[in-house]
Amino acid sequence: MKAFLESKEGVKGLVDSGITKIPSFFIRPADSMDATLAAPHLQIPEIDLKGFEGEHRREIVDAIRDAAQTWGFFRMVNHGVPVPTMENMIDAIRQFHEQPQDVKKAWYSRNESGQRLVDCNTNIKAAAWRDTLVVEFPDGEINEQAIPQVCRKATSEYMKHIVQLKDTLSELISEALGLRRHYLASIKCMERALIQCHYHPPCPQPELTLGTSTHTDASFLTILLENNIDRLQVLHQDQWVDVPHRHGYLIANIGDLLQIVSNDKFKSVIHRVLAGRVGPRISAACFFAPMPALKDKPYGAAEELLTADNPPIYKRTSLHQYLSCYKLNGKDARLVLPHFKNSRHVG
Repeated sequence: MKAFLESKEGVKGLVDSGITKIPSFFIRPADSMDATLAAPHLQIPEIDLKGFEGEHRREIVDAIRDAAQTWGFFRMVNHGVPVPTMENMIDAIRQFHEQPQDVKKAWYSRNESGQRLVDCNTNIKAAAWRDTLVVEFPDGEINEQAIPQVCRKATSEYMKHIVQLKDTLSELISEALGLRRHYLASIKCMERALIQCHYHPPCPQPELTLGTSTHTDASFLTILLENNIDRLQVLHQDQWVDVPHRHGYLIANIGDLLQIVSNDKFKSVIHRVLAGRVGPRISAACFFAPMPALKDKPYGAAEELLTADNPPIYKRTSLHQYLSCYKLNGKDARLVLPHFKNSRHVG
């Protein structure tokens, strides 16, 4: 691992070197590689956002409520992000990761904060089979200078649309919770944007590792773009469900902190990405959370959702507090959220 980190060449560098067996620090315990799949007909909900400003708004809000309660994930079409913009974003991620190694090394870092870095994700028990470019917009403003030149134009254009989509979803999710339209915007919980641009090279032994570790998202909302290589899986009713690619669609999922604000009405769900012999698999996951200036602001269940029979399940918790516990507990809300429960809900 030391040699791997010092090379600053990432997983793609290993693949380019011609390896036929993966290094031991990528190998997962056998019990973490459970491949139990649900019936093939099970799929995450698909929601058509066409008409969300007019006659179909109530229908869309109801569909989001059902998806967020039962799956924690939903796929979206007619979301306002042009398909060419999405395709350009995928191409830009590929161009960044397929640059000469000497060029990419200037961006390499293992820090967990900062405007931009290439993160090989090796600070966990077993490394994930991917390289990741992370670009952060702390106050939600799209600062083009924070983006590498090779992917600057496409990323900037894509992010402008994604922030607009986030604002739309913020309203729809607020209404799905039975709150006023601008509730989530008013508590300033999704103004920071961080996009992780993943590149999963082909893996010679995909049965031994994962492309992205099993986890939930320590955010309020995530919006995901993928290329045409499947491998995303969502845990539903204790079974892994494949999420196949749909051209022109985006995927949204509920984050851990939104589960807290919803008082467990909406669910943050475990998911992962498998490794595979075919690649690269390319994706862009954009996470929305409070801006750094609000990292110590406590968030709790919306007052409007609480009654004598439905008291707050969780203590009011800041992003900073939550992240500290999240990193110590496997990035899994099933292990993290109990630490923040009020005493009457423990056990």
